[in-house]
Amino acid sequence: QVQLVESGGGLVQAGDSLTLSCAAEGIIFRVNGMGWYRQVPGKQRELVAREINERPTEYAEFTWGRISFRRDRNKRRVDLEMNNIRAEDAGVYYCWADVSVGQTAEDYRSDFEGQGTQVTVAS
Repeated sequence: QVQLVESGGGLVQAGDSLTLSCAAEGIIFRVNGMGWYRQVPGKQRELVAREINERPTEYAEFTWGRISFRRDRNKRRVDLEMNNIRAEDAGVYYCWADVSVGQTAEDYRSDFEGQGTQVTVAS
Protein backbone atom coordinates (compact mmCIF):
# COMPACT_ATOMS: atom_id res chain seq x y z
CA GLN A 1 0.00 0.00 0.00
CA VAL A 2 2.91 2.32 0.67
CA GLN A 3 6.21 2.26 -1.14
CA LEU A 4 9.31 4.32 -0.51
CA VAL A 5 11.16 4.88 -3.76
CA GLU A 6 14.83 5.58 -3.15
CA SER A 7 17.40 7.01 -5.56
CA GLY A 8 21.03 7.97 -5.33
CA GLY A 9 23.92 6.29 -3.61
CA GLY A 10 26.27 3.96 -5.46
CA LEU A 11 30.00 4.58 -5.72
CA VAL A 12 31.25 7.80 -4.12
CA GLN A 13 34.82 9.03 -3.99
CA ALA A 14 36.14 9.80 -0.52
CA GLY A 15 35.85 13.53 0.04
CA ASP A 16 33.00 13.93 -2.45
CA SER A 17 29.29 14.32 -1.74
CA LEU A 18 26.56 11.72 -1.35
CA THR A 19 23.09 12.53 -2.59
CA LEU A 20 20.02 10.49 -1.67
CA SER A 21 16.35 11.06 -2.42
CA CYS A 22 13.21 9.25 -1.39
CA ALA A 23 9.57 9.64 -2.34
CA ALA A 24 6.60 8.06 -0.60
CA GLU A 25 3.93 6.61 -2.88
CA GLY A 26 0.69 4.74 -2.41
CA ILE A 27 -2.48 5.05 -0.38
CA ILE A 28 -1.30 7.85 1.86
CA PHE A 29 -3.53 10.03 3.96
CA ARG A 30 -0.63 11.80 5.63
CA VAL A 31 3.12 11.46 5.98
CA ASN A 32 3.96 12.19 9.60
CA GLY A 33 7.71 11.88 9.31
CA MET A 34 10.46 10.96 6.84
CA GLY A 35 14.15 10.44 6.99
CA TRP A 36 17.15 8.20 6.45
CA TYR A 37 18.82 5.48 8.47
CA ARG A 38 21.93 3.49 7.60
CA GLN A 39 23.53 0.13 8.31
CA VAL A 40 27.30 0.19 8.18
CA PRO A 41 29.48 -2.90 8.68
CA GLY A 42 29.92 -3.90 12.30
CA LYS A 43 27.31 -1.52 13.66
CA GLN A 44 23.60 -1.53 14.37
CA ARG A 45 21.26 0.43 12.16
CA GLU A 46 21.53 4.10 13.02
CA LEU A 47 19.75 7.32 12.30
CA VAL A 48 21.21 9.66 9.70
CA ALA A 49 18.55 12.37 9.78
CA ARG A 50 14.80 12.58 10.09
CA GLU A 51 11.98 15.06 10.47
CA ILE A 52 8.78 14.23 12.32
CA ASN A 53 5.81 16.58 11.99
CA GLU A 54 6.66 20.00 13.41
CA ARG A 55 9.63 18.92 15.47
CA PRO A 56 13.14 20.11 14.67
CA THR A 57 15.05 17.87 12.32
CA GLU A 58 17.14 15.26 14.13
CA TYR A 59 20.69 14.68 12.91
CA ALA A 60 23.20 12.02 13.86
CA GLU A 61 26.39 13.37 15.33
CA PHE A 62 28.47 11.99 12.46
CA THR A 63 26.58 14.28 10.07
CA TRP A 64 27.25 17.53 11.92
CA GLY A 65 28.72 20.17 9.69
CA ARG A 66 28.42 18.19 6.47
CA ILE A 67 24.75 17.50 5.81
CA SER A 68 21.87 19.13 4.00
CA PHE A 69 18.45 17.59 4.66
CA ARG A 70 15.21 18.78 3.17
CA ARG A 71 11.71 17.40 3.47
CA ASP A 72 9.07 18.45 0.96
CA ARG A 73 5.76 17.69 2.67
CA ASN A 74 3.64 18.42 -0.40
CA LYS A 75 5.63 16.05 -2.56
CA ARG A 76 6.13 13.52 0.26
CA ARG A 77 9.81 13.51 -0.42
CA VAL A 78 13.12 13.87 1.38
CA ASP A 79 16.46 14.82 -0.10
CA LEU A 80 19.76 14.41 1.64
CA GLU A 81 23.24 15.54 0.71
CA MET A 82 26.18 14.61 2.86
CA ASN A 83 29.55 16.13 2.08
CA ASN A 84 33.13 15.05 2.69
CA ILE A 85 32.25 11.35 2.48
CA ARG A 86 34.54 9.07 4.46
CA ALA A 87 35.31 5.36 4.27
CA GLU A 88 33.22 4.79 7.40
CA ASP A 89 30.15 6.17 5.64
CA ALA A 90 30.01 3.08 3.41
CA GLY A 91 26.97 0.90 3.97
CA VAL A 92 23.29 0.54 3.11
CA TYR A 93 21.09 3.60 3.49
CA TYR A 94 17.37 3.14 4.12
CA CYS A 95 14.58 5.61 3.64
CA TRP A 96 12.06 5.65 6.49
CA ALA A 97 8.57 7.11 6.76
CA ASP A 98 5.89 7.28 9.41
CA VAL A 99 2.68 7.15 7.39
CA SER A 100 -1.01 7.43 8.10
CA VAL A 101 -2.43 5.01 5.54
CA GLY A 102 -5.84 5.70 3.98
CA GLN A 103 -7.68 7.48 1.18
CA THR A 104 -9.64 10.22 2.91
CA ALA A 105 -8.87 9.45 6.54
CA GLU A 106 -6.35 7.48 8.55
CA ASP A 107 -7.12 3.78 8.46
CA TYR A 108 -3.98 2.98 10.39
CA ARG A 109 -0.54 4.38 11.04
CA SER A 110 2.71 2.54 10.49
CA ASP A 111 6.42 2.88 9.82
CA PHE A 112 7.69 1.95 6.36
CA GLU A 113 11.17 1.40 5.04
CA GLY A 114 12.69 1.40 1.60
CA GLN A 115 14.65 -1.53 0.22
CA GLY A 116 17.92 0.25 0.86
CA THR A 117 20.56 1.72 -1.39
CA GLN A 118 24.20 0.66 -1.22
CA VAL A 119 26.83 3.33 -0.77
CA THR A 120 30.41 2.35 -1.55
CA VAL A 121 33.26 4.72 -0.82
CA ALA A 122 36.33 4.64 -3.05
CA SER A 123 39.59 5.97 -1.68
